Amino acid sequence: MKNILIVGHSSGIGEALSNQLCNSCRVYGTYFSKQPEVSNENVTSHYVNVLEDTIDLNFLPEQLDGLVYCPGAINLKPFSRIKEEEFIQDFKLQVTGAIKVIQACLPKLKKSNNASIVFFSTVAVKMGFTFHSIVSTSKGAVEGLCKSLAAELAPLIRVNCIAPSITNTPLAGSLLSSQEKIDANAQRHPLKRIGNAQDIANMAAYLLKEDSSWVTGQIFHVDGGMSCIK
Repeated sequence: MKNILIVGHSSGIGEALSNQLCNSCRVYGTYFSKQPEVSNENVTSHYVNVLEDTIDLNFLPEQLDGLVYCPGAINLKPFSRIKEEEFIQDFKLQVTGAIKVIQACLPKLKKSNNASIVFFSTVAVKMGFTFHSIVSTSKGAVEGLCKSLAAELAPLIRVNCIAPSITNTPLAGSLLSSQEKIDANAQRHPLKRIGNAQDIANMAAYLLKEDSSWVTGQIFHVDGGMSCIK
């Protein structure tokens, strides 16, 4: 049975992925502000704050077969009103936090025969949207980190990234707070609906399995067609 670390498994995509994997894998999930209710014996949950200078991952087994980094933020505002500290804080959460976790887990991942790391980006990196400069800066760095690590860690560890469009999760709650907002956002996508957590978790689960054993260094746009169809 594979050992999978999901950083941020208490809600949204991380929660959907944890629920999907828990019957076939041992899931080691972390949470920050919301402690999840865990009912499956294959799932353990631990408090981890990726913004701290040092993070405690002593609860992990000696071997890891997969690592999924879910923490994120959507802070949208005009560029002229953004303070330097906001860019730095967002970068710490979405990039530096991932770096610290991966560096701590590398020895465990290298003990696996087919280890996989999965990041999350956003369609906004490719498309360019107004008021998205904070998140696009951080997620652009995530995509660069994905490709660099895929090259450096091959052939032992595969590294891929999923770039969704807006997804109906708590993270996007303020953007989808009414049926009118949901409908308006749905119409922007060729498939005319908003993505849900399971749509993205399905791709993440695929990237953790042997089915994707010849896939690395890729940015997968799971976005209802927004990035490639007009």
